[in-house]
Amino acid sequence: MKYVFAGDRDISVAVLDLLIGAGHRPSALLVSDKDRATHDEELIRISGLPPELIFRGKAFRDPSSLDCLRSLALDYIIGIHFPYIVPKVVLDIPRLGFLNLHPAYLPFNKGWHTPSWGILENTPIGATLHYMSEELDQGDLIHQKRCNIHPEDTAHSLYARLKALELETFAEALPWLVSLKPPRKPQEGQGTKHIQKDLKAVQEIKLADALTWEKALDQLRGLTTNQVEEASFFVKDGKRYFVQVTISPAHPLS
Repeated sequence: MKYVFAGDRDISVAVLDLLIGAGHRPSALLVSDKDRATHDEELIRISGLPPELIFRGKAFRDPSSLDCLRSLALDYIIGIHFPYIVPKVVLDIPRLGFLNLHPAYLPFNKGWHTPSWGILENTPIGATLHYMSEELDQGDLIHQKRCNIHPEDTAHSLYARLKALELETFAEALPWLVSLKPPRKPQEGQGTKHIQKDLKAVQEIKLADALTWEKALDQLRGLTTNQVEEASFFVKDGKRYFVQVTISPAHPLS
């Protein structure tokens, strides 16, 4: 199996570790620019690749980079939370496809902030390995696993569980990838989709609005992430107040 690895964040390190531990080293590596990377140095270190086979940021789209990638005779490019738009000219390079691991149960929650929208809209949630297409998160499915949203979940805690589920999903699909005969199943139904700015449209709490406690709690926990700027907020006396929550389950009621 010949592949290029494209990734960022801790889940990408876990997946690359899994691949290398199984005896499959990447032929090249695509990582984020320094100003947005979180785990680039770890990926570079464990890949063991020389500098000429490591491409930062959007450099993978350059003509010389495209020539290099084509010369590698790839079966796959494997993308794990790779934060760049991938044009068709790159999607077409690997023989079997550019694969993407997404923290959602496609076709639901395509795009951004998947745990938040899973809670806010009460949609199915999980992890999906799929073929990347030109249209965001629309490609055919290889493998997916679903999980439940717990009453105590915030977007932050749910995201941690989704990343663990992503690793499980990829590990289960790895034998298919190695066989060079991974399944391919079209997505069914319209599902849901969100772009990055959609979250901003639902952040403000109007203090005069009448909400059920269930709806209010979903609003607060769905916007409790690791960034306070993404939280729900209300405005009082011209000042903005952000609200994050912690929910702890107790023993079952007798």
